[in-house]
Amino acid sequence: MQKPELSMALESAQLSIRTLRSRLDIAFSTIRQASLDSESGRLDAIKLDEFQQVSYELAFVVAELAATSALLAQAEKGDELEAHVALAQWATTLNAAQTRLLPMADECGLGRVELSRTFAQPVLLALLSEFGSSKALAALGEKLCAQELRRLPSVLDSDKEMMRATFERFADEIVAPRAEAIHRQDLDIPDEILIPAAELGCFGTCIPERFGGLQPDDKPDSLSMIVVTEELSRGSLGAAGSLITRPEIAARALLAGGTSAQQEKWLPRLAAGETLCAISITEPNTGSDVASVALRATRTDGGWKLNGAKTWCTFAGRSELLVVLARTEADKTLGYRGLSLLLVEKPACAGHEFTVAQETGGALSGRAIATLGYRGMHSFELSFDEFVVPESALIGGDAGLGRGFYYTMAGFAGGRIQTAARATGVMQAALEKAMSYARERSTFGTPLASYQLTQIKIAKMFATISASRQFSYEVAELMDEGAGQMEASLVKLFSCRAAETVTREAMQIHGGMGYAEEMAVSRYFVDARVLSIFEGAEEVLALKVIARELIEKASVV
Repeated sequence: MQKPELSMALESAQLSIRTLRSRLDIAFSTIRQASLDSESGRLDAIKLDEFQQVSYELAFVVAELAATSALLAQAEKGDELEAHVALAQWATTLNAAQTRLLPMADECGLGRVELSRTFAQPVLLALLSEFGSSKALAALGEKLCAQELRRLPSVLDSDKEMMRATFERFADEIVAPRAEAIHRQDLDIPDEILIPAAELGCFGTCIPERFGGLQPDDKPDSLSMIVVTEELSRGSLGAAGSLITRPEIAARALLAGGTSAQQEKWLPRLAAGETLCAISITEPNTGSDVASVALRATRTDGGWKLNGAKTWCTFAGRSELLVVLARTEADKTLGYRGLSLLLVEKPACAGHEFTVAQETGGALSGRAIATLGYRGMHSFELSFDEFVVPESALIGGDAGLGRGFYYTMAGFAGGRIQTAARATGVMQAALEKAMSYARERSTFGTPLASYQLTQIKIAKMFATISASRQFSYEVAELMDEGAGQMEASLVKLFSCRAAETVTREAMQIHGGMGYAEEMAVSRYFVDARVLSIFEGAEEVLALKVIARELIEKASVV
């Protein structure tokens, strides 16, 4: 197909996404109308919960369409290969949307028969046959393997591409050789990774230059953070991919509400990697329900006394600073308005357990939670027992009382887009291993890369990764413009679920060896599983963030 025909195909694919998206608006309107409280005119939570499964599926369709649209838009500026990859992704997305939507079409006002007609338009069927057939996908996969293509041509400027290449080398030469031992022996991240990472400016990607970071003082630069995160995660999610996350959330909270003194003290230390930090939000009985945090911080002479438990505090042992969300108002009816953020200093502690005892009798103890994957940083259960921190620990001082939830949310949006980049990095590593193995391994006298099924798997993996990467780039630009909160949730939802599929397929291509711990793909698979859980569990993100907002904004039909 020639360039003009490909351009028309891309345009038709984009039009189909816009058409389907408008149909989804009808579904959200239907749910809104059925869930409204007749007296207050607001959404009734109990009624809304009757549409949980429908809302969950709709959120995924919206996310998949958005990611595919981003890839199609970029393909319009690219070459023939980019167009074929984007259209392959579109075909996969359209088929998935049909599978998700048709069974529930009548429930959400779309109508199964009418929706079927939407998917059966002649132009769409022709495009699906042209770019989504087994023959078309196999041809694409064969080309990718033959040319040993790992990714589409870079869309980054020269500075960003240089940054990407720098961290790619760091991942290959420093992280990857140590990743397997860290995972299999459940070790701490060694200084051999931490020190050179700090020297490269890894910890300062989201901190302004005036505080020693890499972020321009006059404008945000989320793309740099995404580029670095992806390459670190390609080396190892547990040993490097999450190094930026914690200082980023801490920095965003300090920039959003910290006093000048707090910013001047902590941001340079975080940027230089001089002080490692962890974020302590989740509690045993609250999970993703941040507004229900119960750990108490009560005023005492010259400071605050902390009592309670936290869980899933990643990197808490090695960290010297914990950013802790605590309830500073005894009145629990205040909900999230009674929460504040505190900066808790502690010594760095190696291993899987630690206890910090204070002369005043207070104590902070931590125990690492044994996990399936994502090892190296260790996620801890924490117990605060009469643990005292100074008055200066309260982010924002008295002006920060009751503002902890908002400061936390300022960091979480960036955390979501960064988690999408982590997912892309893990997927990229899995793809590279799968393509290499498929070219080198033969069965029944034929290289795996020559089999149609392997070629199709690789084509789909490649297209999915390309969509994840391009969507994250697009969202980064939106966030730097002060928008993109919804899109940050969408890209996380899409990329993290995709990582499970891509890493699974990489294991399948390896056959029995893919299940062996000595092969990196087994690590990618268990690491990928955590991505849909942290930084907003998949279900909470789909129901309470994405679907809820789209339903609230929908017009009543």
